[in-house]
Amino acid sequence: MIATPNAARDESARAADAAIRQLYAHHAVALHGYVARFCPDRASADDIVQETFIRAWRHLPQLSADGRPVRPWLFRVARNLLIDADRAARSRPATVQGEPAEEGVDDTGLNQVLDRQLVTDALKRLSPAHRAVLVEVFYGGDSVARAARQLGIPDGTARSRLHYALQALRGQLDAHEAVGC
Repeated sequence: MIATPNAARDESARAADAAIRQLYAHHAVALHGYVARFCPDRASADDIVQETFIRAWRHLPQLSADGRPVRPWLFRVARNLLIDADRAARSRPATVQGEPAEEGVDDTGLNQVLDRQLVTDALKRLSPAHRAVLVEVFYGGDSVARAARQLGIPDGTARSRLHYALQALRGQLDAHEAVGC
């Protein structure tokens, strides 16, 4: 049987495939352990190891003809790739995720001042009894029971006043929002 050029190429490709599989089987675990010590995450280490074996595949004729051990060559290639990756990372500026700008936000905090003024005005329109419970619970940080004791009223009365105070406050703020001020 006469060997054709295609048959010779196929045989060469099969031999190269077997050789690179053997290289991978013998050296991948040790190489990955070495590379992982210098990479920030597993994906980066996997990329370096993969690129190392791609380069080994490209240089397979020289590696197999040389007769020297292949492992030092693989580790040197991986080391060079690690250095290149580090240099590339340092040459790029760090990207920081910015918060999207909100519409109508100003640097002076004017909106916060206006919101405080709006709430203050709405609180002034509440009855003194309702305002007292609301202030004790929300601004004083007290529970309703503690606010009731502070004000000298029954717990149920404090809960009722708080309910109606919040309802009235929401109504005033909603009315202000509806007007579009």
